[in-house]
Amino acid sequence: MLHVPVLLEESLDFLLHDLSGVYLDLTFGRGSHSQEILNRISSKGSLHAVDRDLEAVSYGKNKIKDSRFSIYHSNYSAIDSLFPQQQFDGVLLDLGVCSTHLDDSIRGFSFQSDGPLDMRMDTSSGFSAAEWLNSASEIEISDVLYEYGDEKASRKIAKAIVQYRANKLMNTTIELTRTIETVLKRTGKTHPATKSFQAIRIHVNNELHHLKMVLSKLHDALKVGGVIVIISFHSLEDRIVKNFFRPEVEELPKDIPINSYVKETFRCIKKKIKPSSNEIKMNPRSRSAIMRVFSKL
Repeated sequence: MLHVPVLLEESLDFLLHDLSGVYLDLTFGRGSHSQEILNRISSKGSLHAVDRDLEAVSYGKNKIKDSRFSIYHSNYSAIDSLFPQQQFDGVLLDLGVCSTHLDDSIRGFSFQSDGPLDMRMDTSSGFSAAEWLNSASEIEISDVLYEYGDEKASRKIAKAIVQYRANKLMNTTIELTRTIETVLKRTGKTHPATKSFQAIRIHVNNELHHLKMVLSKLHDALKVGGVIVIISFHSLEDRIVKNFFRPEVEELPKDIPINSYVKETFRCIKKKIKPSSNEIKMNPRSRSAIMRVFSKL
């Protein structure tokens, strides 16, 4: 299945305020936003893209042959080292998981197909979901499921996982899914493993930490008048984004260097944009998306 970009028109209408500008797509994925940016900017404009997934970077290099385009393999939280002297007219952050990740069973992101229990966005580093689930304590697993997935049955699921691995290491998505199903039965449209898979993915990729770090670096990365467009897909991400840009917030999370935050230097352009009913109908995965737009003063 091809990746379908979410809020494509809305995001680029805000982002591309200068068609001769320099832009940055920090979540390239399969390039849907990047390709459309290149279609719209002038011959004098340029686009840099970043992705922590080696497959995405390889795809971008092979698919997009345009002198105005360049792509880098990195976590987006490293923009200060990637572009130490560069300032951008606009930065895009589409925080959703790429559809190709969910549809590729080898990556281990989905409970709907069987595959290795990996879930790493960057398979060249870090620990896999299987490595973590087979070594973490029951309390740690329970805390992650509750904090990152809002899973009310987190303690029961963690206990079931620990009991399972006592006899056999948990190495596949179907093993995890079936273990969760022994605790939770499906009662509606949402699969009982949904929240747990989300929580484990967030933890394995340290997603919220990297989001906080990149937010703390956006001031230096943007030109005055530069626009930042952020598309979130769950409340944890959106809350971090919303609170970071609120001038009345006095304290940042402890893991953001306080000296990197310049207070009251962003203006909110749009607080909350959601997909239209037509877009949700065409792409059900877009239903949870929330877009916020800010500019540097």
